[in-house]
Amino acid sequence: MPDTLVQIVRRMLLPVALLLSVMVLLGLLITRVFARSWPFTVEDALNRELAADRTAGWNGLSLVFSTLASTQMIVLVTAVVALVLRLWLRRWREPLFLCAAVGAQALVFLLTTMAIDRRRPAVEHMDVSPPTSSFPSGHTSAAVALYVGIAVLLALRARSTAAKVGWWALLLLVPVGVAVTRMYRGMHHPSDVVASFLNGGTCVAIMARSILDRTVRWGRAKLPAAPHRHDDRATRRRESLAP
Repeated sequence: MPDTLVQIVRRMLLPVALLLSVMVLLGLLITRVFARSWPFTVEDALNRELAADRTAGWNGLSLVFSTLASTQMIVLVTAVVALVLRLWLRRWREPLFLCAAVGAQALVFLLTTMAIDRRRPAVEHMDVSPPTSSFPSGHTSAAVALYVGIAVLLALRARSTAAKVGWWALLLLVPVGVAVTRMYRGMHHPSDVVASFLNGGTCVAIMARSILDRTVRWGRAKLPAAPHRHDDRATRRRESLAP
């Protein structure tokens, strides 16, 4: 097996497979083993309280955050940002990292929902329920992977600590807002969105280590360093004086 393929399997595919196993196990524990144990016994009460506190203003704001993490918006923003990164940096590492993080979380999310059939909260749903189950939240997972991934890239390019903190604070607001929104709109339990942070955040970490890490050569031969000019002159001088 080529070295590049071995690196991809070891540093990307195996960690994602492990994450999928953890997500499925976590879903089984929440829905089967500890469903009648604290803190999962208070989730229904929290869902009803959020639904009872709905107002026109909050409904509109929640729709904005929910739309930011819709499938269409996630695909559009990922494609646009990846294109901008490619044109700006003139390389593929950063665009590939972002697309891989978003794609990996989507794969883990879809396979987890197939294994964990959890009903959505027993309150009025403000959105049309997708065919997937409630665990985990696909909106939240996608928002974490995309906007945290962008925060990682911008923080790496930032030249000051203040700029790094600013990018992180700004972009973390989106997935947090999406998580609260999905619960407010009656689409997910609190444990659904918490698990989604694990999914999206871990996918970002896996792809950052695999793609942004410069020790991964992606099959490129490591070329020897070019000799300095003064070394060339010294070598020619010794050769001319040699008997």
